[in-house]
Amino acid sequence: MATLTGQQFLDRLRHNPPTLYVDGARVADPTTHPATRNMARSLAGLYDLQHRPEMRDALTFEEGGERFPMSLLVPRSKEDLGRIGEAHRIRANSSLGFLGRAPDYMNANVMAAGMGAGYFAGCEASGDGVRDFAANMRRYYEFVRENDLCLTHALTNPQVNRAKQASELPDPYIALGVVEEREDGVVVRGARMMATLPIADEILVFPSTVLKENADKSRYAMGFALPTNAPGLSFQCREPFDVGRDPEDHPLGSRFDEQDAFVIFDDVLVPWERVFLLYDVELANKAYAGTDAVLHMAYQVVNLKIAKTEAFLGAAQAMVEAVGSGGFQHVQSKVAEIIVTLEIMRALEIAAREGATLNSYGVMTPARGPLDAARNYYPAVYPRLNELLQLLGASGIIMMPSKADREGPLGPMITKYLQAAGASAEDRLRLFRLAWDMTLSSFGGRQNLYEKFFFGDPVRMHSALYEVYDKRPYVARVHEFLGRVDRAAEVAADD
Repeated sequence: MATLTGQQFLDRLRHNPPTLYVDGARVADPTTHPATRNMARSLAGLYDLQHRPEMRDALTFEEGGERFPMSLLVPRSKEDLGRIGEAHRIRANSSLGFLGRAPDYMNANVMAAGMGAGYFAGCEASGDGVRDFAANMRRYYEFVRENDLCLTHALTNPQVNRAKQASELPDPYIALGVVEEREDGVVVRGARMMATLPIADEILVFPSTVLKENADKSRYAMGFALPTNAPGLSFQCREPFDVGRDPEDHPLGSRFDEQDAFVIFDDVLVPWERVFLLYDVELANKAYAGTDAVLHMAYQVVNLKIAKTEAFLGAAQAMVEAVGSGGFQHVQSKVAEIIVTLEIMRALEIAAREGATLNSYGVMTPARGPLDAARNYYPAVYPRLNELLQLLGASGIIMMPSKADREGPLGPMITKYLQAAGASAEDRLRLFRLAWDMTLSSFGGRQNLYEKFFFGDPVRMHSALYEVYDKRPYVARVHEFLGRVDRAAEVAADD
């Protein structure tokens, strides 16, 4: 099937809908349900984008006479990484960077894991001994590539009692765990958080990086993939942010509410050919690093955040030009802060790409240092981007009559009193509505919180960076310098 069109994606979603619950009811058809249809159409737009003649070569690659998504290209050179990064940014620009779980995010994971499938080769099942989990992982990459699938994933256990291990909770199957092995697969039970974009074809349950178990083997260590409509599998969504308003009033929330859900596994059978890892705690905790999937996913994220920061800069400067405030130094200073953030993210992307090396699986892999810096920097600075846009817009982001108001009895008054120095009332309100949806609406509020924890607890992220970063050369340099100071002091004393 190779690269899908938008209509093919919608048809597949309609014929194989995920088991999705919103506001207490089952979503029978995600392509028509009010809470999901606009997001489904936005995803379809991404699939159509790769078929536009001017985008075809940027968003897809050819192999064996067929076209595949660029995000599933196996990079063998820095030039390949550059092509992949450009494709990430093009896709991100279509949503101004506000669609965090576009298909290319999980594609990066599957590509790296598929190429690093040998990592899973030593994992053993408890029943019939060694199974070829490595072959399963390689085949799954090919399956995703051949069918241009849209994936979601879920990493963490429900927040019941973070002071205890999963096995110490009142029910050992609150966290997702293996119940039994059968001839046809393993049965799993429990829940996982948080599946963003549950209107997907499949869910990838990849090993968590923070599995805390005392034993080497654990029922909670696993990796597998399943269709989102597998028997016993269901998604409970949060309250929708797409509330049916006109896109002019909710320009982001009405089109890019990717939804978040916790996933319930009610004795779900995972066929053996869909299992990638089982029971091995050490392999589970190091899977992202061992396959370098974390670096390829982070590279997609950095490109996504560049697009998002560009959107903040564009919205900020557009507001400044609309109301004629560009001559004030405090305004210039606020816009300059956004520029600095953007240039830092661009520099980190370049550094990650230029510092890339071939890993042990022959995959050109971005440098870890710049990506780790970006993963720790952006969650910290993102709330400031929100604040800067709010400060620049001030009360203008609050006093925003809707499209219906503009077309209502007081429309002429709105046109007169809400015009701007550099924009009509209609254009000004559309712009300020966008700034509101970026930062203050329920959609914008979720984005703010989501960015803070995009890669996990910021404190743990800093701790992980501290542990992996090689600080020894800099310590040695300081000691060497101090040694030279001591020698200089001795020479001075002799003189």
